[in-house]
Amino acid sequence: MVKEPARILVVGGGYVGMYTALRLQRKLKRELGRGDAEITVVTPDPYMTYQPFLPEAAAGAISPRHVVVPLRRVLDRCRVVIGEVTAVDHAGRTATVRTLATGEEGTGDRQVTYDELVLAPGSVSRTLPVPGLADHGIGFKTVEEAIGLRNHVLEQMDIASSTRDPAVRDAALTFVFVGGGYAGVEALGELEDMARYAARYYHNITPDDMKWILVEASDRILPEVGEEMGRYTVTELRRRNIDVRLETRLESCADRVAVLSDGSRFPTRTVVWTAGVKPHPVLAATDLPLNGRGRLKCTAELAVDGAPHAWAAGDAAAVPDVTAPDPGRECAPNAQHALRQARVLGDNIARSLRGEPLQTYAHKYAGSVASLGLHKGVAQVYGRKLKGYPAWFMHRTYHLSRVPTLNRKARVAAEWTLAGLFKREIVSLGSLEHPRAEFELAAGGKPSQEPPHNPKGSS
Repeated sequence: MVKEPARILVVGGGYVGMYTALRLQRKLKRELGRGDAEITVVTPDPYMTYQPFLPEAAAGAISPRHVVVPLRRVLDRCRVVIGEVTAVDHAGRTATVRTLATGEEGTGDRQVTYDELVLAPGSVSRTLPVPGLADHGIGFKTVEEAIGLRNHVLEQMDIASSTRDPAVRDAALTFVFVGGGYAGVEALGELEDMARYAARYYHNITPDDMKWILVEASDRILPEVGEEMGRYTVTELRRRNIDVRLETRLESCADRVAVLSDGSRFPTRTVVWTAGVKPHPVLAATDLPLNGRGRLKCTAELAVDGAPHAWAAGDAAAVPDVTAPDPGRECAPNAQHALRQARVLGDNIARSLRGEPLQTYAHKYAGSVASLGLHKGVAQVYGRKLKGYPAWFMHRTYHLSRVPTLNRKARVAAEWTLAGLFKREIVSLGSLEHPRAEFELAAGGKPSQEPPHNPKGSS
């Protein structure tokens, strides 16, 4: 039993942060009720985003509010603080926290003390110094970016439909995606599917008028589903007139012209960057040990190596894969491991507080599934390869079983059912990005052209 009040600080409200806190709520229910333990979750957003559903949200198959899980509802026994941890002094058991109120108060960042630390800040987009990328690139890691991209694609179709300038039309109907991993391939597949459907409602746009280009620096895409399924995916995408360019890099997108390493130049108003992720910057602002890739060195029990009372999992942690045949391998930073690691992590923290032996995290990689649009997909699960409709159905079934809470499962299933009975929505709500523009103009002001600064950042 817990002898003294234990202050548990969870940094991050994503997969690992939410599921670890949820597990701790259940394992420490009596201690929380008696005041012998308290759990604080610091997260930039008051919700957890189920990222595998972002492509379908971008395509309009799922409502954006059903892709996120409200943390305060799920973590009703935890204290949820909306803000960011900017530094950690584990030797002194303190974390520096910047909240939405610190700027208004003018008191500076807060110091939060803890007894047990869970670092699960996730990852951020990995970018390269490509000219024009910061000005014109679009990310695909948050629900805001997914819906913004959907609105943007439909807006480009509106521009192309109403212009008489062939250069403007060509640039509006050219869509460049950089990165052949899950995010890039699934986003491209779903959005191309949506745009192809939407084109039937434009009197002067056909699917053949649009150019969809996938740029990948390596010689294959979707390495998680195996080489054979990767080749099938390339063939399937090219059948849909999607230009897949392997062993090619984006050299520049300045002046709204995508310049590729093979010498190709594409005037375009859409460059979607999905070329991987990197550990969250807060990890470098701690006194905890990191590996060469900037991830926390962890043991198989998900404790930070050499740092008592510090724990980590998911994208932030380099966890040894004890199921691998060759020693030294680490668990891949993906949702499959993150979900299972969070359960073991919550159990181990509770066991540590009670003086019980810790569990070892062991999970053999089961395989991967990917959607390429409506009724299209690829999968490799336990050595079995699937493609087309069966893979797409498995993709939906698997992720429906994994999305948190019965509430979200029911809502997503209902939306999929309705989508099968009625026509796809093709409405663009681009004005959501500048909601005050019309009122500012009516009030005599000049509407801003840039979105308001988001103090929480985009992580």
